[in-house]
Amino acid sequence: MYLNVFLGLMIPFIGTALGSACVLFMKKDLKAETTKILAGFAAGVMVAASVWSLLIPSMEQSEGLGKLAFMPAVVGFALGMMFLLLLDTVTPHMHIDESVEGPRSKLKKTTMMVLAVTLHNIPEGMAVGVLYAGWISKSAGITVTGAFALALGIAIQNFPEGAIISMPLHSQGVSKQKSCLYGILSGIVEPVAGFVTILLSSFIIPILPYLLSFAAGAMMYVVVEELVPDLAEGKHTNWGTLSFMIGFCLMMALDVALG
Repeated sequence: MYLNVFLGLMIPFIGTALGSACVLFMKKDLKAETTKILAGFAAGVMVAASVWSLLIPSMEQSEGLGKLAFMPAVVGFALGMMFLLLLDTVTPHMHIDESVEGPRSKLKKTTMMVLAVTLHNIPEGMAVGVLYAGWISKSAGITVTGAFALALGIAIQNFPEGAIISMPLHSQGVSKQKSCLYGILSGIVEPVAGFVTILLSSFIIPILPYLLSFAAGAMMYVVVEELVPDLAEGKHTNWGTLSFMIGFCLMMALDVALG
């Protein structure tokens, strides 16, 4: 059990670390089609995970409310999306504004982007932690497969995030090693947030339906605000659409068949 939990909490961080390490081996940014395939697959996995691993278990655990069993899911989902919206309001958007001129302005923009990505990683780590806390407590509808699949989907989404931190830093004069390190550090908050969430599971279990849907809202915000716009921009949009389909179907099949 402990090994499963440890690996599950570390997988999203590993995705960020691998993406950050791209700066050590690549001279150019990720190809557009590669980025869209990764983003599409991650979006598909995260949408399916939000439904089958988070929202449906949330409503199943609220069956005692009768016809109002949907309320925890609705409230938690809305709060999750609003929380990420608040983060986006008080921190800069993840994407770099190429119109900003001057090396100092670009470096400041990238530094703020590191902060934004780091803050966005906290609820993602909590989402994984919530599922593992539910699995450990043997809550209805929570499976280790669902928790692992969500962690994997987040890791795939984190891969390009790590790259968009380390590569711009290097292009602005920071060494490859330091650029990679800064990208990796932005992801360390995820396993920490997940671990803290599990430690507080005794307080979390009574409100688990709300936290599950909160995590779903946070995941869906990332999909709608970050991944979908990337899929729709420029060329190669079909690659992203197809990879979304594959990711969604794969996650749905795994969660239903193995759950």
